[in-house]
Amino acid sequence: MILEILVYPHKLLREKSKDVTAFDSTLHTLLDNMYDTMVFKEGIGLAAIQVGFPLNALLINLVDEEGLQKKENLYEILNPEILEKDGAVVYQEGCLSVPGYYDEVERAAHIKLAYYDRYGQRHEEEFRDLMAIAVQHEMDHLRGHLFIEKLSYLKRKKFEKEWKKKQKEKA
Repeated sequence: MILEILVYPHKLLREKSKDVTAFDSTLHTLLDNMYDTMVFKEGIGLAAIQVGFPLNALLINLVDEEGLQKKENLYEILNPEILEKDGAVVYQEGCLSVPGYYDEVERAAHIKLAYYDRYGQRHEEEFRDLMAIAVQHEMDHLRGHLFIEKLSYLKRKKFEKEWKKKQKEKA
C-alpha cells in the first residue's frame, strides 16, 4: 500500500522517534508499505516518521550499476546506532519530505552501524559513500531533523523564502 509522505514543515517531522520493540506482523506490514511507497516515489531511502510513524525504522535501497532498484538490495534498519564514523564527503541530497529541492550536505564518508532487522536480529555493518550518506540522512529523520538544517544560514534563508512561495502557488 502506498502511504502518504509528510511534507515539510509538517510538525511530525520534528518528532523524535522511539525504538522498535515489537518485531511482529504489524511492523512487517509497515516496512512492506514503506518499501512500496519509497519505490513509488522514486526514493532511495525512507524513515518511518516520514509516513507518520515515530519509530526508529528506516529503509535504504540504492540503485545498482544498471540503474535498477532491486528488492534483494534492500536494507531494513531498525533502532540504528552509529558506532564509528570518519572521513567527510559532500553530496547533493534530496528528500521525499522536501520534494523538488536538492542541495549539498557534508556527512561522514564511512560509518560503522549497529542495527536490527525486521526479525529482531542484531547486525553490525560498515558502510561507505552513498550508503553511508543515505543512512545518516534517514537517521536524522529519526531524531526529528531534515537535511535542510545542515545548510548555511544564507542557503537556509533562501530555501525558506523559495519554499514558502512554492507552497503559496500550490494552494
